[in-house]
Amino acid sequence: MIRSYGDLPKKVAIVYSDVKRSYFPTEVAYITEKKAREEADSVGKIVSKIGARVYLVPGGPKLSLELSRIRPNVVINFVTSLYGCDYLAPSAIGVYELMGIPYTGTGILGESLSYNKFLTKKLLEQNGIPVPRYQLFTRWNEPVDPQLRYPIITKLNEIHGGVEIDKTAVSENEKQLRQRLKFLITNYPDASVLAEEFIVGREIDALIFEGSNTKVYLAESIIKKKLSKYVYKYFELQWDDEHYRDYIQFVKYKDPILAEYAKKAFDILDMADYARFDVRQDASGRYYFIDSNSNPQFGPADTDSPVGIIFDLYDIDFIQVVKRLLVNTVRNAKGKRKLPAIPKG
Repeated sequence: MIRSYGDLPKKVAIVYSDVKRSYFPTEVAYITEKKAREEADSVGKIVSKIGARVYLVPGGPKLSLELSRIRPNVVINFVTSLYGCDYLAPSAIGVYELMGIPYTGTGILGESLSYNKFLTKKLLEQNGIPVPRYQLFTRWNEPVDPQLRYPIITKLNEIHGGVEIDKTAVSENEKQLRQRLKFLITNYPDASVLAEEFIVGREIDALIFEGSNTKVYLAESIIKKKLSKYVYKYFELQWDDEHYRDYIQFVKYKDPILAEYAKKAFDILDMADYARFDVRQDASGRYYFIDSNSNPQFGPADTDSPVGIIFDLYDIDFIQVVKRLLVNTVRNAKGKRKLPAIPKG
């Protein structure tokens, strides 16, 4: 527990995704971001309680001007898209770096990697972290790698939030896979598609929080509503505001082997402060890292944030988490350069 507020910043800017429906290619993509300001506000209220002045700032074209005006001691970075594009999110971090403002979360390189599932898989695979066999598609009619075994799940390579991970996401044969690829590439023409072998079994979340010691909190996701033959975190369940807790339950899970895998993956992908991995375990007990998120939804349990729910599961006060995050950011001072003087006139 932090006993003194001495190390806490006086002014904190919470920068969140500037969200408009027109920015997003589909309604489901918009749904994952539409509550960005509301989520920022929920954390802002906690930051206010611990004695800092809070400013909510949309991550848009006026970001640098707003930060120059506010001159915050720390930025809490919640930007996960710019103009509806996930892969542009690291641009906001570039602004903090240029302005010399300490910020929470992963830096530019790690954040950029997180928005490319294929590159993430490559890095993990080449460093001994188990992943399913996979293939990247940029055209729906590309040849399928004969080493891939059905069932196969398809995901948008550069888009997070479980977008389009619906009951048709898993294909059992090439005909279904082609239909799925054609749908995704047609509706998201700027995105590539990652196809990977679907691992039948348990799903586990690995939450990493970096402090004086990096800690891993594991939780198994129990899916209570089955929408297809295969059980996974369907988009419809993840983003159902009224019934999320009814559909997905988290229970503590312990395995030091998986915890070490998660720590190693965190380092390999150049993450910082906190991150979350999705892992599946097959019937033989083998783990497979299926997704990584360097900037997961970060909020208290009552916002249905998996991060907050997992901390709550381990009886960790979210206010203390926020305090520790801010103190670590001030002490580590990413972006150590001083804010440039604002030109007069």
